Amino acid sequence: MTEQSPVVDMRGISITFPGVKALDGVDFRMLPGEVHSLMGENGAGKSTLIKALTGVYQIDSGSIRVDGREVSFASTAEAQAGGISTVYQEVNLLPNLTVAENVMLGREPRRFGTIDWRATRNRAAELLERVGLDIDPTSLLGSHSLAVQQLVAISRAVGVDARVLILDEPTSSLDADEVQELFRIIRSLRDSGTAILFVSHFLDQVYEISDRLTVLRNGTLIGEYLTEEILRIDLVQKMIGKELTVLDDLEKRTKATTDDDGDDAHRGDVPFLEAIGLGRKGTIEPVDLRIYEGEVVGLAGLLGSGRSELARLISGVDRPDSGEYRLRGQKTRFRTPRQALKNRVVYSSENRRTEGIVDELSVRDNIALALQADRGWFRPIPKKRQDELAESYIQALGIRPANPDALVKNLSGGNQQKVLLARWLAIAPRLLILDEPTRGIDIGAKAEIQKLVSDLAENGMSVVFISAELDEVLRLSHRIAIMRDRSLVADIENDDLSTDNLLAIIADGSREGTPA
Repeated sequence: MTEQSPVVDMRGISITFPGVKALDGVDFRMLPGEVHSLMGENGAGKSTLIKALTGVYQIDSGSIRVDGREVSFASTAEAQAGGISTVYQEVNLLPNLTVAENVMLGREPRRFGTIDWRATRNRAAELLERVGLDIDPTSLLGSHSLAVQQLVAISRAVGVDARVLILDEPTSSLDADEVQELFRIIRSLRDSGTAILFVSHFLDQVYEISDRLTVLRNGTLIGEYLTEEILRIDLVQKMIGKELTVLDDLEKRTKATTDDDGDDAHRGDVPFLEAIGLGRKGTIEPVDLRIYEGEVVGLAGLLGSGRSELARLISGVDRPDSGEYRLRGQKTRFRTPRQALKNRVVYSSENRRTEGIVDELSVRDNIALALQADRGWFRPIPKKRQDELAESYIQALGIRPANPDALVKNLSGGNQQKVLLARWLAIAPRLLILDEPTRGIDIGAKAEIQKLVSDLAENGMSVVFISAELDEVLRLSHRIAIMRDRSLVADIENDDLSTDNLLAIIADGSREGTPA
Protein backbone atom coordinates (compact mmCIF):
# COMPACT_ATOMS: atom_id res chain seq x y z
CA MET A 1 0.00 0.00 0.00
CA THR A 2 1.43 3.35 -1.05
CA GLU A 3 1.98 5.74 1.83
CA GLN A 4 -0.02 8.96 1.46
CA SER A 5 -0.29 12.21 3.36
CA PRO A 6 -2.56 11.80 6.40
CA VAL A 7 -6.08 13.13 6.13
CA VAL A 8 -6.02 13.35 9.96
CA ASP A 9 -2.80 14.13 11.80
CA MET A 10 -3.00 14.57 15.60
CA ARG A 11 0.25 15.42 17.39
CA GLY A 12 1.03 15.53 21.10
CA ILE A 13 -2.63 15.47 22.19
CA SER A 14 -3.08 15.89 25.94
CA ILE A 15 -6.34 16.21 27.87
CA THR A 16 -6.65 16.38 31.65
CA PHE A 17 -9.82 15.95 33.66
CA PRO A 18 -9.89 16.66 37.41
CA GLY A 19 -7.32 14.28 38.86
CA VAL A 20 -7.00 12.25 35.65
CA LYS A 21 -4.62 12.54 32.71
CA ALA A 22 -6.95 11.13 30.04
CA LEU A 23 -4.50 11.59 27.16
CA ASP A 24 -0.78 12.23 27.54
CA GLY A 25 1.02 13.45 24.43
CA VAL A 26 -0.73 11.06 22.01
CA ASP A 27 0.04 11.03 18.28
CA PHE A 28 -2.54 9.61 15.88
CA ARG A 29 -2.99 9.71 12.12
CA MET A 30 -5.38 8.38 9.51
CA LEU A 31 -4.58 7.86 5.85
CA PRO A 32 -7.12 8.17 3.03
CA GLY A 33 -8.36 4.87 1.66
CA GLU A 34 -7.53 2.93 4.85
CA VAL A 35 -9.47 1.24 7.63
CA HIS A 36 -7.71 2.14 10.87
CA SER A 37 -8.62 0.41 14.15
CA LEU A 38 -8.13 2.17 17.48
CA MET A 39 -7.37 -0.46 20.11
CA GLY A 40 -7.16 -0.43 23.89
CA GLU A 41 -8.93 -1.56 27.01
CA ASN A 42 -11.52 0.48 28.89
CA GLY A 43 -9.93 3.70 30.12
CA ALA A 44 -7.17 3.56 27.51
CA GLY A 45 -8.27 6.89 26.01
CA LYS A 46 -9.99 5.77 22.79
CA SER A 47 -13.23 7.67 23.35
CA THR A 48 -11.37 10.74 24.59
CA LEU A 49 -9.21 10.81 21.46
CA ILE A 50 -12.26 10.51 19.20
CA LYS A 51 -14.05 13.27 21.11
CA ALA A 52 -10.96 15.47 20.80
CA LEU A 53 -11.00 14.95 17.04
CA THR A 54 -14.73 15.59 16.67
CA GLY A 55 -14.97 18.73 18.81
CA VAL A 56 -16.64 17.25 21.89
CA TYR A 57 -13.54 17.92 24.01
CA GLN A 58 -11.06 20.75 23.67
CA ILE A 59 -7.43 19.68 23.93
CA ASP A 60 -5.04 21.08 26.54
CA SER A 61 -2.03 20.81 24.25
CA GLY A 62 -1.06 19.45 20.85
CA SER A 63 -2.39 20.05 17.36
CA ILE A 64 -4.98 18.57 15.01
CA ARG A 65 -4.67 18.82 11.24
CA VAL A 66 -7.26 17.73 8.69
CA ASP A 67 -6.10 17.64 5.08
CA GLY A 68 -2.99 19.54 6.16
CA ARG A 69 -4.92 22.40 7.73
CA GLU A 70 -4.79 22.96 11.49
CA VAL A 71 -8.27 22.84 12.99
CA SER A 72 -9.93 23.33 16.36
CA PHE A 73 -13.51 22.13 16.08
CA ALA A 74 -15.82 23.60 18.71
CA SER A 75 -18.61 21.07 18.13
CA THR A 76 -19.51 17.88 16.29
CA ALA A 77 -21.39 20.03 13.77
CA GLU A 78 -18.17 21.89 12.97
CA ALA A 79 -16.32 18.59 12.67
CA GLN A 80 -18.96 17.26 10.29
CA ALA A 81 -18.72 20.41 8.21
CA GLY A 82 -14.97 19.79 8.16
CA GLY A 83 -15.46 16.33 6.67
CA ILE A 84 -15.51 14.13 9.80
CA SER A 85 -18.64 12.09 10.45
CA THR A 86 -19.27 9.70 13.36
CA VAL A 87 -21.66 6.76 13.76
CA TYR A 88 -21.93 5.81 17.42
CA GLN A 89 -22.67 2.43 18.95
CA GLU A 90 -26.02 3.73 20.19
CA VAL A 91 -27.81 4.79 17.02
CA ASN A 92 -28.31 8.54 17.35
CA LEU A 93 -31.36 8.91 15.09
CA LEU A 94 -35.07 9.66 15.52
CA PRO A 95 -37.21 6.51 15.35
CA ASN A 96 -40.46 8.50 15.10
CA LEU A 97 -39.38 10.02 11.77
CA THR A 98 -39.17 8.30 8.39
CA VAL A 99 -36.00 6.74 7.07
CA ALA A 100 -35.67 9.52 4.49
CA GLU A 101 -36.11 12.24 7.12
CA ASN A 102 -33.39 10.68 9.23
CA VAL A 103 -30.98 10.32 6.33
CA MET A 104 -31.46 13.89 5.16
CA LEU A 105 -32.22 15.68 8.45
CA GLY A 106 -30.85 19.22 8.30
CA ARG A 107 -29.78 18.78 4.66
CA GLU A 108 -33.15 18.50 2.92
CA PRO A 109 -33.31 19.84 -0.67
CA ARG A 110 -35.44 22.96 -0.84
CA ARG A 111 -37.62 24.53 -3.49
CA PHE A 112 -39.11 27.98 -3.21
CA GLY A 113 -38.00 28.14 0.42
CA THR A 114 -39.69 24.91 1.54
CA ILE A 115 -38.53 21.31 1.77
CA ASP A 116 -38.83 19.42 -1.51
CA TRP A 117 -40.04 16.10 -0.12
CA ARG A 118 -39.84 14.25 -3.43
CA ALA A 119 -36.20 15.27 -3.90
CA THR A 120 -35.53 14.41 -0.24
CA ARG A 121 -36.90 10.89 -0.69
CA ASN A 122 -35.02 10.41 -3.96
CA ARG A 123 -31.71 11.55 -2.49
CA ALA A 124 -32.25 9.33 0.57
CA ALA A 125 -32.97 6.36 -1.68
CA GLU A 126 -29.67 6.98 -3.52
CA LEU A 127 -27.73 7.01 -0.25
CA LEU A 128 -29.52 3.90 1.03
CA GLU A 129 -28.67 2.12 -2.20
CA ARG A 130 -25.04 3.15 -1.79
CA VAL A 131 -24.88 1.17 1.47
CA GLY A 132 -26.83 -1.75 -0.02
CA LEU A 133 -30.04 -1.06 1.91
CA ASP A 134 -33.26 -1.83 0.04
CA ILE A 135 -36.00 -0.37 2.23
CA ASP A 136 -38.82 2.11 1.74
CA PRO A 137 -37.52 5.63 2.49
CA THR A 138 -41.02 6.64 3.64
CA SER A 139 -41.19 3.92 6.32
CA LEU A 140 -40.74 4.85 9.97
CA LEU A 141 -37.18 4.26 11.17
CA GLY A 142 -38.48 2.73 14.40
CA SER A 143 -40.19 -0.06 12.48
CA HIS A 144 -36.80 -1.47 11.44
CA SER A 145 -34.28 -3.60 13.32
CA LEU A 146 -31.27 -2.11 15.08
CA ALA A 147 -29.08 -3.54 12.32
CA VAL A 148 -31.03 -1.64 9.65
CA GLN A 149 -30.99 1.52 11.78
CA GLN A 150 -27.20 1.19 12.03
CA LEU A 151 -26.95 1.09 8.22
CA VAL A 152 -29.30 4.07 7.96
CA ALA A 153 -26.96 5.98 10.27
CA ILE A 154 -24.04 5.06 8.02
CA SER A 155 -25.94 6.16 4.90
CA ARG A 156 -26.55 9.51 6.60
CA ALA A 157 -22.84 9.82 7.37
CA VAL A 158 -21.97 8.92 3.78
CA GLY A 159 -24.34 11.63 2.56
CA VAL A 160 -22.23 14.44 3.98
CA ASP A 161 -19.32 13.44 1.71
CA ALA A 162 -17.18 12.69 4.73
CA ARG A 163 -13.44 12.44 4.25
CA VAL A 164 -13.28 10.59 7.56
CA LEU A 165 -15.90 8.15 8.83
CA ILE A 166 -15.72 7.04 12.49
CA LEU A 167 -17.54 3.81 13.34
CA ASP A 168 -17.78 3.25 17.11
CA GLU A 169 -18.61 -0.41 17.85
CA PRO A 170 -20.76 -0.66 14.70
CA THR A 171 -21.16 -4.44 14.88
CA SER A 172 -22.34 -4.76 18.49
CA SER A 173 -25.98 -5.36 17.46
CA LEU A 174 -25.36 -7.20 14.17
CA ASP A 175 -25.42 -10.90 13.42
CA ALA A 176 -22.74 -12.61 11.31
CA ASP A 177 -24.43 -11.98 7.94
CA GLU A 178 -25.10 -8.35 8.80
CA VAL A 179 -21.46 -7.89 9.84
CA GLN A 180 -20.33 -9.15 6.44
CA GLU A 181 -22.72 -6.75 4.70
CA LEU A 182 -21.34 -3.88 6.77
CA PHE A 183 -17.80 -4.92 5.90
CA ARG A 184 -18.72 -4.89 2.21
CA ILE A 185 -19.87 -1.29 2.62
CA ILE A 186 -16.75 -0.33 4.59
CA ARG A 187 -14.49 -1.77 1.89
CA SER A 188 -16.42 0.10 -0.79
CA LEU A 189 -16.04 3.39 1.09
CA ARG A 190 -12.36 2.66 1.73
CA ASP A 191 -11.75 1.96 -1.95
CA SER A 192 -13.37 5.29 -2.83
CA GLY A 193 -10.75 7.08 -0.68
CA THR A 194 -12.59 7.54 2.61
CA ALA A 195 -10.50 7.14 5.79
CA ILE A 196 -12.42 4.91 8.19
CA LEU A 197 -11.79 4.66 11.92
CA PHE A 198 -13.11 1.31 13.14
CA VAL A 199 -13.49 0.83 16.90
CA SER A 200 -14.31 -2.69 18.06
CA HIS A 201 -13.40 -5.15 20.80
CA PHE A 202 -13.85 -8.14 18.47
CA LEU A 203 -10.36 -9.20 17.42
CA ASP A 204 -11.56 -11.42 14.59
CA GLN A 205 -13.36 -8.46 13.03
CA VAL A 206 -10.45 -6.09 13.58
CA TYR A 207 -8.08 -8.44 11.78
CA GLU A 208 -10.58 -9.03 8.98
CA ILE A 209 -11.34 -5.40 8.12
CA SER A 210 -8.42 -3.25 9.33
CA ASP A 211 -5.36 -2.14 7.39
CA ARG A 212 -3.68 -0.39 10.31
CA LEU A 213 -3.89 -0.37 14.13
CA THR A 214 -3.11 2.17 16.81
CA VAL A 215 -2.88 0.94 20.42
CA LEU A 216 -3.50 3.15 23.45
CA ARG A 217 -3.02 2.19 27.08
CA ASN A 218 -3.74 4.36 30.12
CA GLY A 219 -3.93 7.49 28.00
CA THR A 220 -0.59 6.96 26.27
CA LEU A 221 0.36 5.83 22.77
CA ILE A 222 1.82 2.33 22.68
CA GLY A 223 2.32 2.23 18.93
CA GLU A 224 0.98 2.14 15.37
CA TYR A 225 1.18 -1.11 13.39
CA LEU A 226 0.16 -2.60 10.07
CA THR A 227 -2.47 -5.20 10.92
CA GLU A 228 -0.84 -7.90 8.83
CA GLU A 229 2.47 -7.41 10.65
CA ILE A 230 1.36 -7.82 14.28
CA LEU A 231 0.40 -11.15 15.84
CA ARG A 232 -2.76 -11.29 17.92
CA ILE A 233 -0.92 -12.32 21.04
CA ASP A 234 1.43 -9.35 20.63
CA LEU A 235 -1.52 -7.01 20.11
CA VAL A 236 -3.26 -8.26 23.25
CA GLN A 237 -0.03 -7.90 25.23
CA LYS A 238 0.36 -4.30 24.08
CA MET A 239 -3.27 -3.50 24.97
CA ILE A 240 -3.16 -5.02 28.43
CA GLY A 241 0.45 -4.44 29.45
CA LYS A 242 1.89 -5.90 32.64
CA GLU A 243 1.03 -4.72 36.11
CA LEU A 244 3.80 -4.19 38.64
CA THR A 245 4.26 -7.22 40.86
CA VAL A 246 2.30 -6.68 44.08
CA LEU A 247 0.78 -8.92 46.70
CA ASP A 248 2.93 -11.92 45.84
CA ASP A 249 1.78 -13.51 49.10
CA LEU A 250 -1.79 -13.67 47.78
CA GLU A 251 -0.64 -15.45 44.65
CA LYS A 252 1.40 -17.89 46.74
CA ARG A 253 -1.63 -18.53 48.93
CA THR A 254 -3.80 -19.24 45.87
CA LYS A 255 -1.17 -21.55 44.37
CA ALA A 256 -0.76 -23.37 47.67
CA THR A 257 -4.49 -24.06 47.78
CA THR A 258 -4.47 -25.72 44.37
CA ASP A 259 -0.99 -27.26 44.31
CA ASP A 260 -0.33 -28.52 47.83
CA ASP A 261 -3.78 -29.72 48.79
CA GLY A 262 -4.94 -30.90 45.38
CA ASP A 263 -7.14 -29.34 42.75
CA ASP A 264 -10.34 -29.87 44.75
CA ALA A 265 -9.14 -28.55 48.12
CA HIS A 266 -11.19 -25.39 47.82
CA ARG A 267 -14.38 -27.20 46.76
CA GLY A 268 -17.23 -29.27 48.11
CA ASP A 269 -18.69 -32.24 46.30
CA VAL A 270 -21.51 -30.20 44.75
CA PRO A 271 -21.03 -26.74 43.23
CA PHE A 272 -22.72 -23.90 45.08
CA LEU A 273 -24.02 -22.63 41.74
CA GLU A 274 -24.05 -24.13 38.27
CA ALA A 275 -24.97 -22.37 35.04
CA ILE A 276 -25.90 -24.98 32.43
CA GLY A 277 -26.28 -23.83 28.83
CA LEU A 278 -26.97 -20.31 30.10
CA GLY A 279 -27.19 -17.83 27.24
CA ARG A 280 -28.91 -14.75 25.93
CA LYS A 281 -29.42 -14.17 22.20
CA GLY A 282 -27.34 -11.33 20.85
CA THR A 283 -25.45 -11.04 24.14
CA ILE A 284 -23.64 -14.27 24.96
CA GLU A 285 -23.47 -17.80 23.59
CA PRO A 286 -24.68 -20.63 25.90
CA VAL A 287 -22.20 -21.22 28.72
CA ASP A 288 -21.58 -24.02 31.24
CA LEU A 289 -19.94 -22.77 34.43
CA ARG A 290 -19.66 -24.19 37.94
CA ILE A 291 -18.75 -22.27 41.07
CA TYR A 292 -17.80 -24.06 44.31
CA GLU A 293 -17.85 -22.82 47.87
CA GLY A 294 -14.61 -21.15 48.95
CA GLU A 295 -13.49 -20.76 45.33
CA VAL A 296 -12.46 -17.66 43.43
CA VAL A 297 -13.35 -18.04 39.76
CA GLY A 298 -11.65 -15.42 37.62
CA LEU A 299 -13.33 -14.22 34.42
CA ALA A 300 -10.69 -13.09 31.95
CA GLY A 301 -10.88 -11.70 28.43
CA LEU A 302 -10.78 -8.46 26.55
CA LEU A 303 -13.41 -5.80 27.03
CA GLY A 304 -16.43 -6.83 24.97
CA SER A 305 -15.60 -10.54 25.28
CA GLY A 306 -18.72 -11.24 27.37
CA ARG A 307 -17.31 -11.12 30.91
CA SER A 308 -19.85 -8.67 32.30
CA GLU A 309 -22.68 -10.19 30.28
CA LEU A 310 -22.03 -13.60 31.86
CA ALA A 311 -21.87 -12.05 35.33
CA ARG A 312 -25.21 -10.32 34.78
CA LEU A 313 -26.82 -13.58 33.68
CA ILE A 314 -25.45 -15.53 36.64
CA SER A 315 -26.74 -12.93 39.08
CA GLY A 316 -30.21 -12.48 37.59
CA VAL A 317 -29.61 -8.89 36.49
CA ASP A 318 -30.30 -9.99 32.91
CA ARG A 319 -32.69 -12.83 32.14
CA PRO A 320 -31.33 -15.69 30.01
CA ASP A 321 -33.34 -17.11 27.13
CA SER A 322 -31.64 -20.51 27.30
CA GLY A 323 -30.22 -22.81 29.95
CA GLU A 324 -30.83 -23.23 33.66
CA TYR A 325 -29.43 -22.55 37.13
CA ARG A 326 -28.70 -25.14 39.81
CA LEU A 327 -28.18 -24.03 43.38
CA ARG A 328 -26.43 -26.71 45.46
CA GLY A 329 -27.58 -29.27 42.88
CA GLN A 330 -31.23 -28.16 42.82
CA LYS A 331 -32.73 -26.51 39.77
CA THR A 332 -33.74 -22.92 40.48
CA ARG A 333 -34.57 -19.64 38.74
CA PHE A 334 -33.13 -16.17 39.01
CA ARG A 335 -35.66 -14.08 37.14
CA THR A 336 -34.64 -10.90 38.97
CA PRO A 337 -31.72 -9.70 41.09
CA ARG A 338 -34.09 -9.89 44.08
CA GLN A 339 -34.52 -13.64 43.57
CA ALA A 340 -30.75 -14.04 43.38
CA LEU A 341 -30.38 -11.87 46.47
CA LYS A 342 -32.76 -14.13 48.42
CA ASN A 343 -30.34 -16.97 47.65
CA ARG A 344 -27.41 -14.78 48.71
CA VAL A 345 -26.07 -14.31 45.18
CA VAL A 346 -25.07 -10.68 44.63
CA TYR A 347 -23.53 -8.72 41.77
CA SER A 348 -21.38 -5.62 42.13
CA SER A 349 -21.42 -3.80 38.79
CA GLU A 350 -18.36 -2.35 37.07
CA ASN A 351 -20.37 0.87 36.67
CA ARG A 352 -20.18 1.90 40.29
CA ARG A 353 -21.29 5.44 39.44
CA THR A 354 -24.49 4.50 37.59
CA GLU A 355 -25.33 1.06 39.05
CA GLY A 356 -23.59 1.16 42.42
CA ILE A 357 -23.18 4.05 44.79
CA VAL A 358 -25.92 6.61 45.35
CA ASP A 359 -24.07 9.91 45.24
CA GLU A 360 -26.34 11.97 47.43
CA LEU A 361 -26.60 9.40 50.23
CA SER A 362 -24.22 9.03 53.13
CA VAL A 363 -21.76 6.21 53.64
CA ARG A 364 -24.11 4.75 56.25
CA ASP A 365 -27.13 4.82 53.92
CA ASN A 366 -25.18 3.30 51.03
CA ILE A 367 -23.93 0.44 53.21
CA ALA A 368 -27.43 -0.32 54.53
CA LEU A 369 -29.13 -0.15 51.12
CA ALA A 370 -29.02 -3.83 50.07
CA LEU A 371 -29.90 -5.08 53.54
CA GLN A 372 -32.88 -2.72 53.63
CA ALA A 373 -34.00 -3.93 50.19
CA ASP A 374 -33.71 -7.52 51.38
CA ARG A 375 -35.82 -6.80 54.50
CA GLY A 376 -38.40 -4.81 52.57
CA TRP A 377 -39.04 -1.09 52.69
CA PHE A 378 -41.88 -1.49 55.20
CA ARG A 379 -39.44 -2.91 57.78
CA PRO A 380 -36.91 -0.09 58.19
CA ILE A 381 -33.58 -0.95 59.76
CA PRO A 382 -33.34 0.82 63.14
CA LYS A 383 -30.95 3.75 63.22
CA LYS A 384 -28.88 2.10 65.94
CA ARG A 385 -28.42 -1.02 63.80
CA GLN A 386 -27.43 1.13 60.79
CA ASP A 387 -24.83 2.90 62.91
CA GLU A 388 -23.39 -0.39 64.16
CA LEU A 389 -23.30 -1.77 60.62
CA ALA A 390 -21.58 1.29 59.19
CA GLU A 391 -19.05 1.55 62.01
CA SER A 392 -18.09 -2.12 61.78
CA TYR A 393 -17.46 -2.03 58.02
CA ILE A 394 -15.74 1.35 58.09
CA GLN A 395 -13.30 -0.14 60.58
CA ALA A 396 -12.99 -3.57 58.94
CA LEU A 397 -12.42 -2.22 55.42
CA GLY A 398 -10.53 0.92 56.36
CA ILE A 399 -12.99 3.29 54.68
CA ARG A 400 -11.70 6.86 54.75
CA PRO A 401 -12.80 9.28 55.98
CA ALA A 402 -14.12 7.18 58.85
CA ASN A 403 -17.33 9.20 58.98
CA PRO A 404 -20.64 7.39 58.37
CA ASP A 405 -22.35 10.73 57.66
CA ALA A 406 -19.97 11.67 54.81
CA LEU A 407 -21.60 11.85 51.38
CA VAL A 408 -20.27 8.96 49.34
CA LYS A 409 -19.78 11.20 46.30
CA ASN A 410 -16.98 12.97 48.16
CA LEU A 411 -14.97 9.78 48.71
CA SER A 412 -12.13 8.60 46.52
CA GLY A 413 -12.77 5.85 43.99
CA GLY A 414 -11.12 3.26 46.17
CA ASN A 415 -13.19 4.17 49.20
CA GLN A 416 -16.37 4.22 47.13
CA GLN A 417 -15.53 0.68 46.06
CA LYS A 418 -15.07 -0.32 49.69
CA VAL A 419 -18.50 1.12 50.51
CA LEU A 420 -20.00 -1.02 47.75
CA LEU A 421 -18.26 -4.10 49.09
CA ALA A 422 -19.53 -3.28 52.58
CA ARG A 423 -23.07 -3.03 51.21
CA TRP A 424 -22.94 -6.56 49.81
CA LEU A 425 -21.05 -8.07 52.72
CA ALA A 426 -23.73 -6.73 55.06
CA ILE A 427 -26.23 -9.25 53.68
CA ALA A 428 -23.83 -12.19 54.21
CA PRO A 429 -23.63 -13.39 50.58
CA ARG A 430 -22.70 -16.93 49.63
CA LEU A 431 -21.65 -15.90 46.12
CA LEU A 432 -20.13 -12.47 45.50
CA ILE A 433 -19.72 -11.43 41.85
CA LEU A 434 -17.28 -8.54 41.52
CA ASP A 435 -17.05 -6.81 38.14
CA GLU A 436 -13.84 -4.75 37.87
CA PRO A 437 -13.75 -3.94 41.60
CA THR A 438 -10.25 -2.40 41.42
CA ARG A 439 -10.61 -0.35 38.25
CA GLY A 440 -9.57 3.27 38.60
CA ILE A 441 -8.32 3.06 42.16
CA ASP A 442 -4.84 3.54 43.56
CA ILE A 443 -2.46 0.67 44.19
CA GLY A 444 -2.93 0.74 47.96
CA ALA A 445 -6.72 0.44 47.79
CA LYS A 446 -6.35 -2.20 45.08
CA ALA A 447 -4.12 -4.28 47.34
CA GLU A 448 -6.58 -4.03 50.24
CA ILE A 449 -9.52 -5.16 48.07
CA GLN A 450 -7.54 -8.06 46.63
CA LYS A 451 -6.61 -9.21 50.13
CA LEU A 452 -10.25 -8.97 51.19
CA VAL A 453 -11.33 -11.18 48.26
CA SER A 454 -8.74 -13.78 49.21
CA ASP A 455 -9.81 -13.72 52.87
CA LEU A 456 -13.50 -14.10 51.97
CA ALA A 457 -12.76 -17.19 49.88
CA GLU A 458 -10.66 -18.70 52.67
CA ASN A 459 -13.69 -18.31 54.92
CA GLY A 460 -15.93 -20.25 52.53
CA MET A 461 -17.47 -17.57 50.33
CA SER A 462 -17.66 -18.16 46.57
CA VAL A 463 -16.33 -15.28 44.49
CA VAL A 464 -16.47 -14.51 40.77
CA PHE A 465 -13.77 -11.96 40.05
CA ILE A 466 -13.68 -9.99 36.80
CA SER A 467 -10.69 -7.86 35.88
CA ALA A 468 -8.93 -6.64 32.76
CA GLU A 469 -5.67 -6.92 34.72
CA LEU A 470 -4.44 -10.44 34.01
CA ASP A 471 -1.88 -10.37 36.81
CA GLU A 472 -4.73 -9.63 39.21
CA VAL A 473 -6.82 -12.53 37.92
CA LEU A 474 -3.85 -14.89 38.19
CA ARG A 475 -3.04 -13.72 41.69
CA LEU A 476 -6.48 -14.33 43.17
CA SER A 477 -8.21 -17.09 41.17
CA HIS A 478 -8.30 -20.80 41.88
CA ARG A 479 -9.84 -21.35 38.45
CA ILE A 480 -10.06 -19.08 35.42
CA ALA A 481 -12.85 -18.97 32.84
CA ILE A 482 -11.75 -17.20 29.67
CA MET A 483 -14.17 -15.34 27.42
CA ARG A 484 -13.64 -14.45 23.79
CA ASP A 485 -16.13 -12.88 21.36
CA ARG A 486 -19.08 -13.56 23.71
CA SER A 487 -18.21 -17.23 24.16
CA LEU A 488 -16.53 -19.22 26.92
CA VAL A 489 -13.41 -20.65 25.28
CA ALA A 490 -11.59 -22.15 28.29
CA ASP A 491 -12.21 -23.10 31.92
CA ILE A 492 -8.92 -24.06 33.56
CA GLU A 493 -7.23 -24.59 36.91
CA ASN A 494 -4.83 -21.86 37.96
CA ASP A 495 -1.95 -24.16 38.81
CA ASP A 496 0.87 -23.56 36.32
CA LEU A 497 -0.68 -20.65 34.42
CA SER A 498 1.26 -17.54 33.46
CA THR A 499 0.28 -14.25 31.91
CA ASP A 500 1.61 -15.52 28.59
CA ASN A 501 -0.68 -18.58 28.85
CA LEU A 502 -3.70 -16.37 29.37
CA LEU A 503 -2.71 -14.00 26.59
CA ALA A 504 -2.39 -16.91 24.18
CA ILE A 505 -5.86 -18.22 25.04
CA ILE A 506 -7.45 -14.77 24.89
CA ALA A 507 -5.85 -14.11 21.52
CA ASP A 508 -6.36 -17.53 19.91
CA GLY A 509 -9.26 -18.98 21.86
CA SER A 510 -7.56 -22.20 22.86
CA ARG A 511 -4.35 -23.82 24.00
CA GLU A 512 -3.08 -27.33 23.82
CA GLY A 513 -4.78 -29.48 26.44
CA THR A 514 -7.30 -26.79 27.38
CA PRO A 515 -11.05 -27.28 26.96
CA ALA A 516 -12.46 -24.67 24.61
